[in-house]
Amino acid sequence: MGILNVTPDSFSDGSRFNSMDAALQQTEQMIKDGATIIDIGGESTRPGAGEVNEADELARVIPVVKAVKQRFDIIVSVDTSKAAVMAEAVEQGAGIINDVCALQNENCLSVMAQSEIPVCLMHMQGKPRTMQVNPQYDDVIDDIKTFFNERIDACQHAGISKERLILDPGFGFGKTLEQNYHLLAHFADFQSLGLPLLAGLSRKSMIGNLLNREVDERLAGSLATAIVAAKQGAGIIRVHDVKETADALAILQAVKQHA
Repeated sequence: MGILNVTPDSFSDGSRFNSMDAALQQTEQMIKDGATIIDIGGESTRPGAGEVNEADELARVIPVVKAVKQRFDIIVSVDTSKAAVMAEAVEQGAGIINDVCALQNENCLSVMAQSEIPVCLMHMQGKPRTMQVNPQYDDVIDDIKTFFNERIDACQHAGISKERLILDPGFGFGKTLEQNYHLLAHFADFQSLGLPLLAGLSRKSMIGNLLNREVDERLAGSLATAIVAAKQGAGIIRVHDVKETADALAILQAVKQHA
């Protein structure tokens, strides 16, 4: 899953892909590099990020979704927590909704119940503005599993079948450095829930803070975390550096064939 941020304040990309031409060029490059899903987001969810109003997010995201679907034969995922953006994204041909709030916001469950596409439910403790202020858990793995079971039940009650769900434990979203690496070490535990798993670790602060690397120096760390997650059952790896990650995963796959 290649990341396409069409925001002016992405932690990793800044405003590099904030124009239509740049967004389409980056999409084309990521497809050439091996992406099979393009994840388009119009609101930064970095720690401390401000909120984006519905009209602005629609204006940023929907034209890009429409243009990408017109030009490329690719699955488009839309990274949003707003029901109106979800509804319009589905209308324009999005194939996945990727929600960091796990459909907890107003009308999101009902909107997605009216569609047929997959939904990724991510775990986050708190909100982007405050999520890194002293996050605490009784047991980070068990607590996230409990959250996932509650959200799966809520989705099914709303009419969203379990078969449509993907789970993302939310690396960096309301977790300390130690909690993030405990989560990565035990990522395979989430396979017990019987649903596809997504891992999003690319360039995150858990890499930078451990290695003392700035955002543009985190490729090696990102590749290492991608391999660790993939070995433990991650079916979707969400990344900025598509070509390098695709190469690393190809090596892992080749090794698995001889294991």
